[in-house]
Amino acid sequence: MSMDHSVVWIVIVSLAVGSFLIRFSFLGFIGDRPMPEWVLRHLRYTPVAVLPGLVAPLVLWPAATAGMPDPARLAAALVTLSVGYFSRNVLAAILSGAATLYALLFLLG
Repeated sequence: MSMDHSVVWIVIVSLAVGSFLIRFSFLGFIGDRPMPEWVLRHLRYTPVAVLPGLVAPLVLWPAATAGMPDPARLAAALVTLSVGYFSRNVLAAILSGAATLYALLFLLG
C-alpha cells in the first residue's frame, strides 16, 4: 500500500502540533506557578517508568532474533536489574549489563 507524500506530511505535522500542544498545556499554562507537592512526588517517578518501557521491548522481542527472546538479552537484563537494585549505582548497572550481553553473545554465538 502506497501513501501519497502529502498525506504523510499532514500526519507528521499533525503529530508535531499535537505533541507541542500537549507539552505547552503543561509547561506554558502552569509553568510559572509552583506545583502542588503531590504532582512533584509523581513526577519523580517519570524516568523510572519510562526507561523500562523503552528497554522491555528490546529484551523481550529483539529485532536481532526476529522477535524471539534469547538467553543473552534476558541474562543481561537480569544482571542489570540485580546490580542496580543492590548497588544503587546506575552506571555500574549499565556497564555490567552491557558486559554480560556482549560476553554472552560472544560465547553463545
